[in-house]
Amino acid sequence: MAKRVLLAEDETNIAVSIAFLLERAGFEVTVENDGRKALDSVMANAPDVVVLDVMLPGLDGYEILHRLRADRRGASLPVLMLTAKGQREDREMALKCGADLFMTKPFSNAEIVSAVRRLADGAPD
Repeated sequence: MAKRVLLAEDETNIAVSIAFLLERAGFEVTVENDGRKALDSVMANAPDVVVLDVMLPGLDGYEILHRLRADRRGASLPVLMLTAKGQREDREMALKCGADLFMTKPFSNAEIVSAVRRLADGAPD
């Protein structure tokens, strides 16, 4: 059975590209382009991995991650944070909120597939 990934990304081109790459790698991908919808989706049916953009409408990625980690349903979900902002403060905030991995845009196709695969297999490092 394919591992399930929830991708929270509001930029359509990026969402389509990442979903394609992950599906080609054997993952089942659900895409949400709104932070509130992404959080609701995770809480209703927890995926194996969450790929979470920082800047989302509704709720930003940091707030979603904070709420996930405060709830037993999301406390241990593997989360990869994506952001176009690569400042040290952004990485520190993501890790403080409980992200397992942090990746800045742009990234290579192989890099994101590898990161999601590691998280799905339970080996974030």
